[in-house]
Amino acid sequence: MTTLTTPRADGFHMPAEWADQRQIWMVWPERPDNWRLGGKPAQAAFTAVAQAIARFEPVTIGASAQQYENARARLQHPNIRVVEISNDDAWCRDTGPTFVSDDQGGVRGVDWSFNAWGGLDGGLYFPWQRDDQVAGKILAIENLPGYRTPDFVLEGGSIHVDGEGTLITTEECLLNANRNPHLDRAQIERYLSDYLAVDKVIWLPHGLYNDETNGHVDNFCCYVRPGEVLLSWCDDQADPNYGRCREALAVLERETDARGRTLKVHRIVTPGPLFASEEECRDVDACLGTQPRRAGERLAASYVNFLIVNGGIIAPTFGVPEDAEALRTLQACFPEHQVIQVPGREILLGGGNIHCITQQQPTGR
Repeated sequence: MTTLTTPRADGFHMPAEWADQRQIWMVWPERPDNWRLGGKPAQAAFTAVAQAIARFEPVTIGASAQQYENARARLQHPNIRVVEISNDDAWCRDTGPTFVSDDQGGVRGVDWSFNAWGGLDGGLYFPWQRDDQVAGKILAIENLPGYRTPDFVLEGGSIHVDGEGTLITTEECLLNANRNPHLDRAQIERYLSDYLAVDKVIWLPHGLYNDETNGHVDNFCCYVRPGEVLLSWCDDQADPNYGRCREALAVLERETDARGRTLKVHRIVTPGPLFASEEECRDVDACLGTQPRRAGERLAASYVNFLIVNGGIIAPTFGVPEDAEALRTLQACFPEHQVIQVPGREILLGGGNIHCITQQQPTGR
């Protein structure tokens, strides 16, 4: 059921990721022109992520009709459910609904328009119609009302909220002309206010270097708790991320949130730099209309791309020395959570990581 009002008008808001969750949603990877070797290494990586989440709460994974039996066979776990959802690729953070809740325990979902991170002007593949339908299908499965934004493109990975009225995003993404060229900054902020019930938007200039999503904030900076953020950090002056991190820090240090608080900024090391290998790219199918994978390309690796679940943190590793330092930082930031590290390189090769492939559904009545 599509609702014609807005979440804010109906008393709904986007809760913080640490709010109690009913389940996590994912989509099963198979696209051979994005995932190497027909998606089999990625499927193993997604399975490991789902199993880690299932230690804390239920997981539902949407798989295509062609992959449904394979996904069920690989995901045999009492806390994992597989449902059939046709899709174009496996980035549920961006194609799934952004769930909103109210003070009475009601839950609904925002079904943003999706154009594959840029449409025909820099988008990553064409067509993307099935991905644009994922959010509505998830809401239908859960029998939840939805709010569709036919004139506003947004991906869930481009925003983070504190649940208390503040949203963080990047200019590189939300002000990119390949998303909503008909809207200016103030009009975009109005959409965010109406559909997420936020009162303050903090705009970071950029995301991580060479992030093919045009700088999603969930790969760069996130909330730890109200008034505190975690920022990916680089001290190598020769690295393109050196300046990006300092631009972001300058904004975060001078801004206040919706409740007037100055922000405490924690820093977490940026791994690498990491690059795609010749073997990893050779095993990806070439396809007209899909962004090619090239050997030697810088990968936008980040430890910020983790997921908060009920009592846990599911975080990526990359097989590099920085993995241990990242674990210490995350455990210090989330002392009441158990930090579970899961290999993330296969997911990274497809263009994102653990936060990008998951979407949390808050607990309702």
